[in-house]
Amino acid sequence: MKRLYTIFTLLFLALSPVFPQVTLKVQAPNQAEVGQRIRISYVANTQDIEDFQVGDFEGFNVLYGPSTSRSSNFSMVNGRTTQSSSTTFTYTVVPTSEGTVKVPAATIKVNGKAIKSGTSSIEVLPASQQQSQQPQNQQQGSNPRQQRQQQNASSSGQISGSDLYMTVTANRKKIYEQEAVMLTYKLYTLVNIQQISGEMPQIDGCHVQELDRSAQMTLKYERVNGRNYGTAVWKQYVVFPQKTGKIKIPSITFDTQVEVQNHSMDPFDIFFGGGSLSQMVRKQIVAPAVEIDVMPLPTPKPENFSGAVGKFSVSATLTPDQVNANDAATLRLVVSGQGNMKLMKAPTVRFPQDFEVYDPKENNKTTNTATGAKGNIIYDYVVVPRHGGKFSIPPVEFCYFDPEQERYNTVRTDSFHLAVAKAKGQPVAYSREQEDLNVLSNDIRFIKLGEYTSEDEDDFFGTSSYWLTYLLLFLAFVAAFLWLRHQQKLNPNSWSVKGKKAGKVASRRLKKASKLLHTKDDAAFYDEVMRALLGYAGDKLSLPTNELNKENVISGLTSRGVEQEVVDSFIAVLSDCEFARYAPTADTNLAKEKIYQQASDVITRMNASLKSHKI
Repeated sequence: MKRLYTIFTLLFLALSPVFPQVTLKVQAPNQAEVGQRIRISYVANTQDIEDFQVGDFEGFNVLYGPSTSRSSNFSMVNGRTTQSSSTTFTYTVVPTSEGTVKVPAATIKVNGKAIKSGTSSIEVLPASQQQSQQPQNQQQGSNPRQQRQQQNASSSGQISGSDLYMTVTANRKKIYEQEAVMLTYKLYTLVNIQQISGEMPQIDGCHVQELDRSAQMTLKYERVNGRNYGTAVWKQYVVFPQKTGKIKIPSITFDTQVEVQNHSMDPFDIFFGGGSLSQMVRKQIVAPAVEIDVMPLPTPKPENFSGAVGKFSVSATLTPDQVNANDAATLRLVVSGQGNMKLMKAPTVRFPQDFEVYDPKENNKTTNTATGAKGNIIYDYVVVPRHGGKFSIPPVEFCYFDPEQERYNTVRTDSFHLAVAKAKGQPVAYSREQEDLNVLSNDIRFIKLGEYTSEDEDDFFGTSSYWLTYLLLFLAFVAAFLWLRHQQKLNPNSWSVKGKKAGKVASRRLKKASKLLHTKDDAAFYDEVMRALLGYAGDKLSLPTNELNKENVISGLTSRGVEQEVVDSFIAVLSDCEFARYAPTADTNLAKEKIYQQASDVITRMNASLKSHKI
């Protein structure tokens, strides 16, 4: 018996898609005006209906209905055929009184079973003042929005400022520096708009982000000064002030195209294709300016302040936690929250001194909201330990300002430990404590016992060889001093010579890198390209090796008049080269060829720029 029950259950579940559940749904607008014609529909997902009943339409004047329509749909996907059908009962009604009016439920019978729909509510607004002046029979015989369009737009196409306008509101008028403020531009219209365009201009001292409004705009009724306007939020911007004081958000001019009734056309011309009952009119509307009061951040600011304003948290992972010397490890730092995330600085990580550290790779996973960017930003720090041993990475601190609490907060990650095994052929490296113990053991000598004799002393002191050695050292010092003075006179500006030869040196290094393009030694290729880039910059800017870093290169090139685009390209190629050295792509040959070409191009452009400024 139990087995038979199981079989029937499985059979029912298998056949259930063949007999879908019958439903009846009501469709009605959310808003309407007194005297406006609207449609209320009841939709069933079947055509096998035996009876249809509906309740009383209290608060409505039913013009006609129900009108019945049926539809069927067939589709075939991957050889499987599906069929669906529906029946729609539609009433055309006119609201007779303002307020919230309830749409009655309906009932159908299918195979002797009663199926009941839900109910709905419609917010009925008072009729507009101009509409209410029309005779009652005219109100019920035409669309009131069309009536207003005919009244508000004359045959000459004139549209008044009260027929179509735009407002702007700020969610806050007093904020802190770098705090987000949202501006909302809302459209009010009594006419039929076909097109509208307009953008926020540049604002001095502000960073502006537009909120995504890709969804289709829908008008909603709103009563203003006795008239029912169609309203919609048209644009929303999030503004981050970068300076303090009074900041004025300028006005925005929107260009619109409005369809109006053309009463001057001859009906015979329209009938024979010589005109139209409507025409397009251009209209400009101006959204007013807004003033924002921006307060400075409290002082003194913490030394580790990141520039972030909002609410944030931070987390980190180290992968892997055991590597060989000269192999790469990645510290992933994730900053989550909301605020000015696209403007904050990357957190500072204090790695051990003998680690080779590359600039963090940033992955922005944020979306724009009314309170600023929301989500997280991932920073990947690639490090290469050069010696074996056990190392500790202290907790990473992230300091931000919370405008709600009006104070600076600091969040921290856990500390990390990295075990580094020695590389092949590399001598064993010891920690600081081990080195101290070794030095102490070497300093402790065995005390020799017995009487002191002159034979234990070295007989070299005071001999002729002793004084001859001192004389030779003195003469060597004098000769070296004279030679350096001579070289200085011959070449008083060695950096100038290096600068003139920088292009040739870089060309030789790139030529050497080109020989490594199609080899498997990727590390050697990227090392040679980086030597060409950094060597060229160092020779041109007279930077010694210990001062050769990205910050000094950017500062030097900018101060010598090199275009910002060229500087950005140089830094981008160098960063891509560094990252690719320890994070190879799937097609390494293609990536190497791309980086080689970019390096060659940026050196050529930089050389031309420096020559134009006589550097």
